Amino acid sequence: MARNAAKYKILVVDDEVSLREMLSILLQREGYIVEQAADGAVAIEMAEAGTYDLIISDIQMPRVTGIELLRQLRQHDNNVTVIMITAFSSTEEAVEAMKLGAYDYITKPFKNDEIRLVIKNALEREQLQKENLQLKRQLGQRYSFQNLVGTSPAMSKLISLLERVAPSQVNVLITGESGTGKELVAQALHLNSDRKDHPFVPINCGAIPENLLESELFGHEKGAFTGADKRKEGLFESADNGTLFLDEIGELPMGMQVKLLRVLQEREFRRVGGTGNISLNIRLVAATNQDLSEMIQEGTFREDLYYRLNVVSIELPPLRLRQDDIPLLINKFYQRLTGKDEYRIEKKALELLLNYDWPGNVRELENLVERCVVLGETDELTVDCLPEQICRKNSSSCGAIGDLPGEDFNLDDWLEDMERTVLLRALEKSGGVKKKAADLLGINFRSIRYRLGKLGIGEND
Repeated sequence: MARNAAKYKILVVDDEVSLREMLSILLQREGYIVEQAADGAVAIEMAEAGTYDLIISDIQMPRVTGIELLRQLRQHDNNVTVIMITAFSSTEEAVEAMKLGAYDYITKPFKNDEIRLVIKNALEREQLQKENLQLKRQLGQRYSFQNLVGTSPAMSKLISLLERVAPSQVNVLITGESGTGKELVAQALHLNSDRKDHPFVPINCGAIPENLLESELFGHEKGAFTGADKRKEGLFESADNGTLFLDEIGELPMGMQVKLLRVLQEREFRRVGGTGNISLNIRLVAATNQDLSEMIQEGTFREDLYYRLNVVSIELPPLRLRQDDIPLLINKFYQRLTGKDEYRIEKKALELLLNYDWPGNVRELENLVERCVVLGETDELTVDCLPEQICRKNSSSCGAIGDLPGEDFNLDDWLEDMERTVLLRALEKSGGVKKKAADLLGINFRSIRYRLGKLGIGEND
C-alpha cells in the first residue's frame, strides 16, 4: 500500500448495525481508522466536520440514501473516494452512483477478500492522484537554488546561507526591499527541505481584508457566520506538513498577530466557529520590506512574535549592490520569455543599466527585459528600447570636470551657469513645457518653477 494503513480514515455508513459492525471490525483489523454512521444524514454531518480518505455506504437507507449522500458530498465540493454497497447485482441506483463519481460498488453478499481488494485499490488510486497533483505543482514551479541567479559576492553569500538553513525546521524571516525576490527565496527554502513533497502555501498578509483574514487563515465551520454555508479549510490547514509563507508580515493586524503567536507556540489552532483544536505541522517562513524593529518601538508589531519569526534572518541584497549579476539576470529573463539562448546587450545600454539605481530591484529588471523584447527589432538589447528614466538618470549634460580651475574660479557662479544650461536644455527638449522639463530632470513642477524664477528664465511666461 502507498502509505501506512493507520493513516487512512474510513467512514462506514449503513443502517444495518450488524453489517456496519462487521465492516468496521474487518477494516480495523487491517489497520485502518474507522468511524461509523447509521444513515446518510449523519454521514453528511460527519463529512462536513471531519476529513475522510474513503466512505463506504449502503445505497438503500432511510432518511438519506447513499445516492443522496454522494450527491450532497459532490455539491459541497467534497471529492472523497466513495464505494457503494447494494443488495442488487445490477441496479439503476448503482449505475447512477457511478455516474455521480462513486469509485466502485460491491454487491451483497460479498466476500471479505473482495472488499479488501476494492478498498486497497481505491485508496492507492487516491494516493496516486494526490502524488500526481503534487508532482505537477512542483514541476510547474521554477524555484530552486540554481534559479537564484548571480555570482556577485552578495549572492554567493546568500546562497551559502540558504544551503545551510534549508534542511532545518527553524522559522525564517526574509527581509529586503520590494522586488528583491523574497518569495523566490522562500520557495527555494521549501524545495530544498524534507517538506518539498508537501504544499508550499503563500499568503500575502496585506492583500486579504482584515475582516476575512481569520477565516482565510484558519478556516471556518458551517454556520460560523452569515454566509458560511459549509465548512471551509483554511490556508494554515492546507499547508500542513509543508511550508507556510507569510509575505508582508508587517501588514498583519495586531489582533491576528496574537492569534499567530499562539499557533506558533501551541502548534494547533481552531477554525472560526469551531470547538476542537487542530494540530499543525508546518514550517513558517515570513517576509517583509518594513523595519520590524522600528514597528516594535512604535507599538505596531509584537516583540514576542518577532522573536518567534526571526529564528534565522535572511536579508536580500538590492540589485544596485549586485550589479555584476545584471547581465546574467537579463539573459535568464530573455530565455524564459523567448526560449532562445542569448540576448546580446549593446555596450552603451549596458553602461546605462549598470549605472541605474534599480528602485524596483529584480522585478523592475524583469519588466524591462519584457519591454525590450516586445519593442526591440533584433536579438539585442539596445539604448532605443530603454525607458526614459534610465537614460535620464544616467545623462550628464555638464560633462566631466578635469583639473580644478585657477584662482579666479567661483564655485557658486559656476554652479549657477551649469544649472542655467541644464534648465535651458531641458526646456528646449520638452518644447518649452515646464512640466515635461521637470520630469526630464527628475524634479517636481514647483521645483523647476522656483529654479527658473531664481535665474530669471521665462519670467514673462
